[in-house]
Amino acid sequence: MFRLAAFDMDGTLLMPDHRVGAETLDALKQLEARRVAVTFATGRHYLEVANITRRLGLQGYLITGNGTRVHNRAGEQIFSSDLPPDVAHEVLHMHWDTLAQPHVFRDDGWLTGSAAPREQALHAENDFHCQLVNLRTLPAYGISKVCFCGEHEELQVLQADLLAHFGSQVDLCFSAYDSLEVLPVGTNKGTGLRHLCEHLEIDPADCMAFGDAMNDREMLGMVGKGYIMGNALPQLKQSLPHLDVIGRCDQQAVADRLHHWLRSPNLTFPPN
Repeated sequence: MFRLAAFDMDGTLLMPDHRVGAETLDALKQLEARRVAVTFATGRHYLEVANITRRLGLQGYLITGNGTRVHNRAGEQIFSSDLPPDVAHEVLHMHWDTLAQPHVFRDDGWLTGSAAPREQALHAENDFHCQLVNLRTLPAYGISKVCFCGEHEELQVLQADLLAHFGSQVDLCFSAYDSLEVLPVGTNKGTGLRHLCEHLEIDPADCMAFGDAMNDREMLGMVGKGYIMGNALPQLKQSLPHLDVIGRCDQQAVADRLHHWLRSPNLTFPPN
């Protein structure tokens, strides 16, 4: 029997309208009742995800900012990772030939340099709002990640520019088709989950995980059973061809897979 279940949120647990469906919520609460360590692993900020889980009546473990922060169910931080100050300074002060807009994550919130109505609309219902600031005036320490949002083709060019400039000083990852993240080296949802497993004394082989984007790759690849969403980025399916591909988030495919297991408690993992 698995002891921990980790879920990406956007494109996986959440439906396209960014709500948790009734069947999914029911499955999560049944997992909690069976003392499974329900874990939300997301690129979203801790402050926002804490609001979401509180509103849903759930008390999960949180891996947020794509693995840069890990919190226990009481809201206590058990792991953190930041960009080196010199790297953060260069990311925010260099002139990048791009229309993509940078967004900064710090413990005190989400900051950006100009209005971002589309991004703000995605998070407003969770009472989480960006702070408009001059990003070049921010202190370089305490920045967990920088996310560039824009057209995918634009981000692909930026990815090459960032890689040419920083080399192995940062990790770059597409958390969505329109989001390119600059992360501390060696920090991702997989390393976040590994820190959590060590904290809980759980073998990763006794975990399962669900995801849809490249920022889920390390997490899906390290657990006993990883599932890729039917709506996942093609790059994720290609990078982990041995994993099962299930239904889409708009079908609440995670709930369907979990309910199979919940009805068959002798199964180690949900059936294919």
